[in-house]
Amino acid sequence: MTTDRSPTPNTSGQQPEAAAGRARRTPAVSCVFVCHDGHGRILLARRGGGARDEPGTWDCGAGALEYGESFETAVAREVREEYSARALRIETIGVRNILREEPVSHWVAVIFAVEVDPAEAAIGEPHKFDELGWFEPDALPGPPHSQLSETLVLFGAWQGRGSHGHESPEAPEVSTAGRDR
Repeated sequence: MTTDRSPTPNTSGQQPEAAAGRARRTPAVSCVFVCHDGHGRILLARRGGGARDEPGTWDCGAGALEYGESFETAVAREVREEYSARALRIETIGVRNILREEPVSHWVAVIFAVEVDPAEAAIGEPHKFDELGWFEPDALPGPPHSQLSETLVLFGAWQGRGSHGHESPEAPEVSTAGRDR
C-alpha cells in the first residue's frame, strides 16, 4: 500500500481537519478504476467545471463504496454511471492511502483495472466530465489530476505482470434503477 500526501504545505500548525474546520476523523473508501480496452489503451476523462476538484485535468474513474456494496459491484456501478459502459472484467491491482491538505481529505483508494468495450464508452456524467479519450500509456494528455500518476504506476505494474484482466471474474450485473444519478 502506498501513502500519498498532497504537496500543498500546511502552514497553520494545525491538523488538516482542524485547519479546514472539519471534524471528519474516518477515512472514506474509494474505488478507483483504470478502464482499458484489453489491447493497451486506457480511458481517461477530462474533469469539467462541475467536478469536485481539479477541473481541466485528466483522470481515471473513481467513486465511493456504498454501505453494503462489494468492491466489484461498486466498480461496475461507477463505470456504468461515469462512462455508460459495462465492466467486462474487474481486477484489483492495488491500494493507496491518500491524505490531502488541499482540499482536505483522507481516503483509502482500492485500485482496479477494468476492461470495457470502447464502443460503449461515453460521458455518463456531463456535469463532472467534458471529454473522454482512449490513450496509449506513453501518450497521455495533460494536465493530469494530482492522483493519476501514482494510480497509473500500479496499472503499469499490473500490465507488466501480464494479467491484462483475463484471469479475473466477469463483472457483476448492476442495476441502477431507482438510484439518484
